[in-house]
Amino acid sequence: MGTLISTEMNGSTEESSRLKMAIRLFGAANAEDPHTEEADGKIWPREQLYAIRLSAWVARLMEEPSEPLLLAAHCQHLRRWCIPRDSYPATKAGYLKWRAELKKFHAAESAAILRQCGYDEAIVTAVQALNLKSNFPADSDSRILEDALCLVFLEFQMEELASRTSDEKMINALQKSWRKMSETARQYALKLRYSPKCQELIGKALQGVS
Repeated sequence: MGTLISTEMNGSTEESSRLKMAIRLFGAANAEDPHTEEADGKIWPREQLYAIRLSAWVARLMEEPSEPLLLAAHCQHLRRWCIPRDSYPATKAGYLKWRAELKKFHAAESAAILRQCGYDEAIVTAVQALNLKSNFPADSDSRILEDALCLVFLEFQMEELASRTSDEKMINALQKSWRKMSETARQYALKLRYSPKCQELIGKALQGVS
């Protein structure tokens, strides 16, 4: 598993301190997640671990991420457990509504912490746009974040999802992810280790993607 990305920046001491404070507060908020996951011999709050993994992929994909991108990587799923999936109907429409509400929730929660840290509205708006994916795929930061989200899914989440999802649905999900990913992210994805089952699903999915 990757580690927390560096918060060193070329800006002022004030900017660096503000960034570190925001990342610390995002981490503290996600540490409240009652759901846990084991990784590297340790039990983690699930969303805290997710933010670490997402941030690590962002750091691998971009040598010098912008400040909004660094921040967005740490708050993309901020307090996600507060709106559980089963609070919406178990239908496609229910799922889509849940995802839409989650995006707005994460954006609002991240904005509150960013303002607490002294960020101006330009940075708050930029981070919220990344949370909401409102400028994807035109915006370069949104592309990096989407690549990182897809790679976290492939590396850490696909195995569990495949164990409780039909092959047809998994292949469809993999094709959607692949179409969103940049060529760089695709090359990373092809080098990840997968179980034989997941390797088979990926092979079938890629047969149907140009």
